[in-house]
Amino acid sequence: MGVTSPAQSPLVAAGIATAKARALTVLGSSAKKAPESPAKSVTSKDAATDLSEQLNDELRQKYVKGKKLGEGTYAIVYKGHLRDSPSTLVAIKKIKVNVDYKDGLAMDAIREVKFLQELSHPNIIALHSVYSSKNQNLNLVLEFLPLGDLEGMIKDTSVQYSNADIKAWMGMIGRAVWWCHENFVLHRDIKPNNLLIAGDGEVKLADFGLARSFQEPYLNMTHVVITRWYRPPELFFGARHYSGAVDVWSVGCVFAELALRTPYMAGETDIHQVEIISQAIGTPTEDNWPGVSKLPGYVPIAKDKQVPLRPKRDFEPIFRSIGPVALDLLLATLRLDPRKRISAKGFLQHEWWQMDPRPTKKENLPRKGGGEEALGNDLKRMGGELEDGRADKVARKIDFGKMKP
Repeated sequence: MGVTSPAQSPLVAAGIATAKARALTVLGSSAKKAPESPAKSVTSKDAATDLSEQLNDELRQKYVKGKKLGEGTYAIVYKGHLRDSPSTLVAIKKIKVNVDYKDGLAMDAIREVKFLQELSHPNIIALHSVYSSKNQNLNLVLEFLPLGDLEGMIKDTSVQYSNADIKAWMGMIGRAVWWCHENFVLHRDIKPNNLLIAGDGEVKLADFGLARSFQEPYLNMTHVVITRWYRPPELFFGARHYSGAVDVWSVGCVFAELALRTPYMAGETDIHQVEIISQAIGTPTEDNWPGVSKLPGYVPIAKDKQVPLRPKRDFEPIFRSIGPVALDLLLATLRLDPRKRISAKGFLQHEWWQMDPRPTKKENLPRKGGGEEALGNDLKRMGGELEDGRADKVARKIDFGKMKP
């Protein structure tokens, strides 16, 4: 297991190059050219284009598209299989050409190909191939994950799961995030419907459309990432330099959601989300988060309206089911100050993993039906999208106002 070469493989490069070339044609961006002499010899560029086309055609013929699993404005997802091995299933994500994007390709698509190429891990969805189709769309051939996602598991009240199951799932999520951070990649959109389930029960982190490298810490990064309910406070305050702590906050939100079977902090707007975080964890101030007032989006709160940092005892009635040690780990992921948040490595080294119950073996984890449809719905979305209408469907919202200040 390891990272593949950062350089693109010839086949993947061919798929992207061909898609870009065809997209440019569709967008009408080709300029008028002077007529060429019939005797002009084929240039090296022409030869390279021919080779890319040939490699791309070979890849396209390797797979057969089956039924459509889902369609959105960004992509269409199909169930497919190897032409020479019909029992070997894949998911084919056809990303649509869009005139609003450079070369007709969304940056999410380029990011997804780049980072899935660079990351290889049992808990990260595998990218098998990339090719362009005759209608100029980019096709990502992905690992087929038939058992849905963790969101479906959480929402399906007919599925019962235990603390041992939660520990198994959180271990898989933690290992995926640790591997990303070890290789200087921020995922920036960890949430239950980006955590897909393979046929053997293994959880796989998917959708790298918002991912980026953080090898150069002085480069500005956008703060408009991560789906609202799983977004840490520093991003709401406009932080342009941040670390893997943003992913760890999201991991904590998923942990809480698994324990509660409902989103822990579900804001309806960005302002509402900050209010909920303040009520649930405490109001961010210079006392509990030195330097927070220097962030461009920070708005000071009057002292009489501030909520002090919540002590552990305030959380115990809410998370009684997971026990005190698991709660310690959960709270370590949800610290306001990102510098005090536990790292992905520290998350995996916490004492909770050594305690009973032991994590359930993946083959014995709970399962639910309807996985193929969930796979299509998950892969068709762009990064950062919340399921349509989900905010209205949350079964229960925690009343933080009843918690003791």
